[in-house]
Amino acid sequence: MASHTRISQLDWQAIEESLWTQGYATTPPMLTPQECATLVRLYTKTARFRKRVNMAQHRFGVGEYQYFADPLPRLVTRLRAQAYPPLARIANRWMAALKQPETFPPTLARFLSLCQEHDQVKPTPLLLYYEQGGYNCLHQDLYGPIAFPLQMTFCLSRPQTGYTGGEFLLVEQRPRAQSRGIALTLQQGQGIIFATRYRPVRGTRGYYRLTVRHGLSTVTSGQRYTLGIIFHNAQ
Repeated sequence: MASHTRISQLDWQAIEESLWTQGYATTPPMLTPQECATLVRLYTKTARFRKRVNMAQHRFGVGEYQYFADPLPRLVTRLRAQAYPPLARIANRWMAALKQPETFPPTLARFLSLCQEHDQVKPTPLLLYYEQGGYNCLHQDLYGPIAFPLQMTFCLSRPQTGYTGGEFLLVEQRPRAQSRGIALTLQQGQGIIFATRYRPVRGTRGYYRLTVRHGLSTVTSGQRYTLGIIFHNAQ
């Protein structure tokens, strides 16, 4: 099934409801095992990437990741472009609820033009790689003044067979209360959509911002590869 068909056949009403209530939504497996393997094999092809980061050197965690260079792999390009329009509609409703002036254009091409106006021209989709003992500290993927409120991650490895541990983590920093943590195990090819930096939550006086960070728990065995799709570009 083509990537655009997979995106269009998602239950976007259920996804939006989950994003409003939980701050994240999971998809059924959207990438085939063959597509996952193809993306994993790209990791050793340095010419396909613009930057490699050793996480331990920056105290980001233990592991590494590489940002794709232009042109992005065709599958990544299609997923990014096709997922953006329905997510932009949700993002605009989030901004309206929070009474924020930001609005996001209906297509990825127009949004990337907006990024370019702010000198954000470097592509941000990436592959992440963890071995036993690897983890990713809680963080937000912000690369300049323009930041899209939602992003996606796909697990490319098979849990239990290819690795153990390595749960996807989300932590919400609730005002005047202790933080709430969520740990999720994704199946191979399955995606998760989540808030980039904050999400709207209804309070007694309307909606307020709830700060969100994400990361990865420690991989206890094997190797874990992840595809991250971030919609805004970097400076």
